[in-house]
Amino acid sequence: MAGIYLHIPFCKQACHYCDFHFSTSLKKKEEMISALRRELFLRKNEITEPIGTIYFGGGTPSVLSSNEINLLIDEIYQLFDVAENPEITLEANPDDLSEDRIKQLAESKINRLSIGIQSFFDEDLKMMNRAHNANEAWNSLQEAKKYFDNISIDLIYGIPEMTLDRWQQNVQKALDLNIPHISSYALTVEPKTALAKLIKNGKIPTPDDGIAHEHFLMMIEMLEKAGFIHYELSNFGKPDYFSKNNSAYWLGKKYLGIGPSAHSFNGTNRSWNIANNSLYINAIQQDRLPNEVETLSIKDRYNEYVMTGLRTVWGVSFKKIKNDFGQDYLDYLLKNADVFLTNEKLIIENTILKTTLKGKFFCDGIASELFMID
Repeated sequence: MAGIYLHIPFCKQACHYCDFHFSTSLKKKEEMISALRRELFLRKNEITEPIGTIYFGGGTPSVLSSNEINLLIDEIYQLFDVAENPEITLEANPDDLSEDRIKQLAESKINRLSIGIQSFFDEDLKMMNRAHNANEAWNSLQEAKKYFDNISIDLIYGIPEMTLDRWQQNVQKALDLNIPHISSYALTVEPKTALAKLIKNGKIPTPDDGIAHEHFLMMIEMLEKAGFIHYELSNFGKPDYFSKNNSAYWLGKKYLGIGPSAHSFNGTNRSWNIANNSLYINAIQQDRLPNEVETLSIKDRYNEYVMTGLRTVWGVSFKKIKNDFGQDYLDYLLKNADVFLTNEKLIIENTILKTTLKGKFFCDGIASELFMID
């Protein structure tokens, strides 16, 4: 099955750490909805497989009205072969999730909520310039649980001045709420963000990788003890609650990215739309796709598979490497993996190369050492 991702490029305010494409002005929202529908129509023949997942990302998709969300979902159902009982996810912020709004969403085809909690503590939320507070975070989840079974939350660790005790409390609050899926990321300082500027000016301390590593290990211990499966570097799910949308990405399945800055993959080509709302809308209004296309070489596909495989519980299959890329690639992989096998950051289980607990936090760096470079 394939997936459709819709990028909703609007936010109420800019989080200090975010480098995704979005606008805090909603003036072009109606035009954007029309453009998204038109792009779906223009690209309806690119995906012939049944659509198993629909994902509203951003940005903040919960700034859309329920009618606008339903309009986009209905368009997909009219244009594509949608599988029975697809996973349909909406990313939402706590301050958008009033009881009435949650009820409206529950009456739609949305069956999974991904809620951007980030922290249950006001001091962290203020530092990140989040639009919600700690009470809204807790209350939104209490209400969402009344109407939705499949809920994921985002949490950020490695925040400057966040103690181990406060991080432990963050994870424990999620467990107390019996949330079945948690996505958790280390605070990363991206260039040209407000966070980078605040750190440069000495207003916020630089995140400490050592502390982030301690947070990471504590989280793994707590969540695995509570029955979660650490199925991807940043994702933990109870059985039957893995993100089908994200798992499809990591397993190399096809997906169609709709909206400004959205990426698509058809098995051999990767494409991405322009990251500019006005230019995107203008192009779509002229029935022109404002995207760039890259044909992936065998080396590109090998490198991507190694990168995604090491991040997941499924690992890197020697059989797949040999069948898809050839014996030379397998020999290269084994040769370069030897140092990480020796220092116990990698392990081989039934001809599958995986990261160990010792290597998980460093898996992206390990993968880069296994890449095939020209």
